[in-house]
Amino acid sequence: MATALTDPVGVMTGVGPTRQKALAELGINTIADLLTYYPFRYDDLQVKDVNEIADQEKVTLKGTVASEPVLARFGRKKNRLNFRLLIDHDVYLVTFFNQPYLMKQIETGQPIAVYGKWDAKRSSITGMKIINPNNAEQAFGSIYPASKSIRQGTIQKLIKQAYDNYGNLIVDIVPAPLAEKYRLLSRQQMIHDMHFPASQEASTAARRSATYEEFLLFQMQMQALRQADRTTDGIAIHYDNARLKAFIKTLPFELTGAQKRVVNEICLDLKSPKHMNRLLQGDVGSGKTIVAAIVMYAAITAGYQAALMAPTEILAEQHANNLAQVFAATDVNVALLTGSTKPAARKVLLAALAAGEIDLLIGTHALIQDGVDYANLGLVITDEQHRFGVNQRAEFRQKGHKPDALAMTATPIPRTLAITAYGEMDVSEIDELPAGRQPIQTTWVRSNQANSALSFVRKQLASGAQAYVVTPLIEESETLDVKNAEALSANLQEYFAPDYQVGLLHGRMKPDEKEAIMADFKAGKIQLLVSTTVIEVGVDVKNATVMMIYDADRFGLAQLHQLRGRVGRGTQASYCILVADPKNEQGVQRMQIMTETTNGFVLAQKDLELRGSGEVLGVKQSGMPSFKVGDPIADLNVLQVAQQDAHAIVAVPDWQQQPDNQALAQVLKTKLAAVGTLD
Repeated sequence: MATALTDPVGVMTGVGPTRQKALAELGINTIADLLTYYPFRYDDLQVKDVNEIADQEKVTLKGTVASEPVLARFGRKKNRLNFRLLIDHDVYLVTFFNQPYLMKQIETGQPIAVYGKWDAKRSSITGMKIINPNNAEQAFGSIYPASKSIRQGTIQKLIKQAYDNYGNLIVDIVPAPLAEKYRLLSRQQMIHDMHFPASQEASTAARRSATYEEFLLFQMQMQALRQADRTTDGIAIHYDNARLKAFIKTLPFELTGAQKRVVNEICLDLKSPKHMNRLLQGDVGSGKTIVAAIVMYAAITAGYQAALMAPTEILAEQHANNLAQVFAATDVNVALLTGSTKPAARKVLLAALAAGEIDLLIGTHALIQDGVDYANLGLVITDEQHRFGVNQRAEFRQKGHKPDALAMTATPIPRTLAITAYGEMDVSEIDELPAGRQPIQTTWVRSNQANSALSFVRKQLASGAQAYVVTPLIEESETLDVKNAEALSANLQEYFAPDYQVGLLHGRMKPDEKEAIMADFKAGKIQLLVSTTVIEVGVDVKNATVMMIYDADRFGLAQLHQLRGRVGRGTQASYCILVADPKNEQGVQRMQIMTETTNGFVLAQKDLELRGSGEVLGVKQSGMPSFKVGDPIADLNVLQVAQQDAHAIVAVPDWQQQPDNQALAQVLKTKLAAVGTLD
């Protein structure tokens, strides 16, 4: 007997332990999960007249089985099932491949409906499935994400069973005034029409209602997290303004207007007793690190410790070296902690950290491990924020007593994604490059022009500059026809010998090997560095003026922009050469966009439009939500409306107590408890 939508799927007929496990792998644990496991597309199952069908169109034909089905086997596990279908006075051939079990459903003289692809030349249909010719509800067939462990048909049957048994328990979540304002379906009708639409119009209306509901719930979560953060007692860091100003004067350059603006925004947050949770965005080379140095120094003048977490050891070491120089004239004690720190040195470092003798600790995720205890942590900064999962960022914030949190990213996030991924954060943006920086000239060549590009690289090396050459893979692959780092390195050593030294850097090297190669490159002992994308983030060699990227069409625009940002860090003219033979129009577009703009925010928006939100940052790494129905790009206007509505709802004191909001408040409470933000 149906009791609640929270019932486990195991209570359903036909769901034993094995099937329950298979459903759990798809994220389906409860009846509610099953009912909101929406189709990703629909097959039009309405029966068509043969004379109205276009060649290769997917259609449903209804007729009578006119011949015995014949099963022919060929090759290993391959078979073909044929029979003839009588429609009016004409006979058509029907073929099913590798579905021998359908034999049982094909009976001479019986009516049948076949869904498949029509071949006009042969007057035949290649069947995909047999459908019930008497089921009017199947005008549109729902197609669900399935797995090897559980078939499409099984998911369809279980959803039908769940709706029949539990449909009357479905209550509206969207507050009634909003549902009326936007003419949304009731939740019961919406779920029905998402799974069993009688027409294209019914499916569209259901998807529209489901998209708004999903976005509203997500934005309510964001607002709740933001409110919790703001009402949380943070630390009021009363820094020494005179010392901070004196420190800024010692810097060997003038801050840009954008840097000054974001320093002021962050310092206001530090002074406030409310907990800071801010995202600092800035294009490649915009000077985020110096902003971080200034605000960390502010916290240190108030007697607090600061910590900076980077995603790779190379980047952590680089930050440690740079910041040690920045703070050389001060009494700030800087230390570095990574997975490569030797046990004896680690023990001394951790003791000094716990005793408050270290002011600034820089490192990788080693900073958030058990046993790393801070004396008085006031400010935590994550660099390349999108490389860390939500949980890692939260663990970092839990070190100390609710330290203020600043996240930095050089992967420009368009407004579209900032609303979704970081809706709970305040955002500061450095939208100006330091004076003297020249825009990087980017060109795209096909692989048959690579040699002329290499002769240009040789000229740059002859002028005393250095160059990077990047390739997607480390070693040869049978599946991908791409230049690999080891083979490319060997070829280039031969090409540039004996005039120039070629080095190789990739992710499988041991940390000390990577360090040695990078040290030699920085010192100018290596003139050309062949690398995989391990140098994508943060590597800073001012003498490098050329970035050559093989198989550039294998990378996203944001990643190409990051790689391009490794050059142009000094005052010399710098160049980026993309070597690519794109296979389609989208690939050509992406190469052209790279040559047309060096603005990371423009590129990020283009990447979003061309590739979709999931791929731009990597959903799992970025903390980007994975929406079931809504598309944050295509449905951006709905997302923005939902954000405004959520903001208006939580702005009302005791909004949870209002009758219209109670179902929404209950769902939100369950969701927040599931992600560990409520006790």
